Amino acid sequence: MSRTNLLDREVGRAMSALSAAAKRGLGDPALAELVVIRASQLNHCAFCLDMHLAIAREQGVRESQSAMLGAWEEAGDVFDERERAALALTEAMTVLTEGFVPDEVYAEAARHFADAELAHLVALITAINSWNRVMVARRIPPGGYTP
Repeated sequence: MSRTNLLDREVGRAMSALSAAAKRGLGDPALAELVVIRASQLNHCAFCLDMHLAIAREQGVRESQSAMLGAWEEAGDVFDERERAALALTEAMTVLTEGFVPDEVYAEAARHFADAELAHLVALITAINSWNRVMVARRIPPGGYTP
């Protein structure tokens, strides 16, 4: 199978629908973009980084946040507590090499997000990790995204 045939149209539509529903349910487009950018950084997905950095600008993500996202834990007040909780959960769900998502990370996210929002945040992190894996496996280069 060639790398260009790893995702058929039906699967792509389903993944797109999951991503869109998760973002809608989270209700904060800028936060959603911070989450997908951070997961994409961790997964080394250049295509998704290129795409979501462009979308983040459209959604009003501050340049300081985009620039400091890789060091969000040390970035002082660039990120608020809610954003920090979402980013910690993103990292815990994306990098599962040390086991499960730590209870304290999940509890902190639950403190900042209502149940439905938290469910959508988890779905969004799951969706972007899936997209990252597809795009990295296919070796899709950056620059192909057009809004």
